[in-house]
Amino acid sequence: MATRPRDYYHVLGVPRTASDKEIKAAFRKLARQHHPDVNPDDAEAAERFKEINEAREVLGDPEKRRRYDQLGPDWRREDARQQARGPDASPFGQGVRVEYQGVDPEDMEDLFGSGSPFSDFYNEVFGGAGRAGRRGGFGVGPVAGEDVEAETTITLDEAYRGTARTLEIQTGDGTRRVEVRIPAGVRDGARVRASGQGTPGRDGGQSGDLYLRVRVRPHPTFQREGDDLSMRAQVPLDVALLGGEVLVPTLRGAAVSLRVPPGTQNGRRLRLRGLGMPRASGSGNGDLYAEVDVRLPDPVPAEARELAERLREARVGHAT
Repeated sequence: MATRPRDYYHVLGVPRTASDKEIKAAFRKLARQHHPDVNPDDAEAAERFKEINEAREVLGDPEKRRRYDQLGPDWRREDARQQARGPDASPFGQGVRVEYQGVDPEDMEDLFGSGSPFSDFYNEVFGGAGRAGRRGGFGVGPVAGEDVEAETTITLDEAYRGTARTLEIQTGDGTRRVEVRIPAGVRDGARVRASGQGTPGRDGGQSGDLYLRVRVRPHPTFQREGDDLSMRAQVPLDVALLGGEVLVPTLRGAAVSLRVPPGTQNGRRLRLRGLGMPRASGSGNGDLYAEVDVRLPDPVPAEARELAERLREARVGHAT
């Protein structure tokens, strides 16, 4: 499975020909959906919101968008490489030359405090280029690698037990294979991060990260509700009337016994504790809910028909 650097148009779900208005509308829609205030304690939503905001910052700025369209998803590193060609190159614009004196870091702290005097955009492009050695001047310095993103589909059984996928990462030096572990309990749409497995940095820069978005295929028997599972359990009419037990399947592999109380109505949900999905954050499992599906005998025996007649007579007599 090959991966590619993050495509900001794909992140916002808009075509490359999208207008500024369309980009802004797409961002607002996704931001409302994934904002941390709307999804408290949801790390996946927070990461997704960060990704959406990053795409908006680039595509919403005409100059950044122009360079992104020209240089591709790897635009930051390519931009830095172009700016660094030759002694007169400057990150502040063509035709401007900036010379730096060798400044001691302690003097820099006296002038600017402990924080960096360079903008986030500058540090993002040049990978922390604004840091000076004690004896040397400022230079372009290390350039961070790009994050890459891929997508895979797994079964609900794999999501229950945990699984792995092997990806092929395309780099300037060729192709390398990376195995990504997908944890048990992963939810549909979750992003699994493999730190440092993106494209490598330059000149000692930190490698980017690999993000694998996981899609979970629907299951023919079980439906997922957060960490819980639900299913329909066929219950014979006599068991529903008199009570008893029926066997129901589980994702553990072995069937378990479901206790049905006497007089159970069709559609009632009965809970089996701890037989749901593993909790991705925390410990233990959710629950399994079995919805009772009362089944009549087929064919209906004469004894059952006689019983039904007596039940009807009793119901009509009670009503009158």
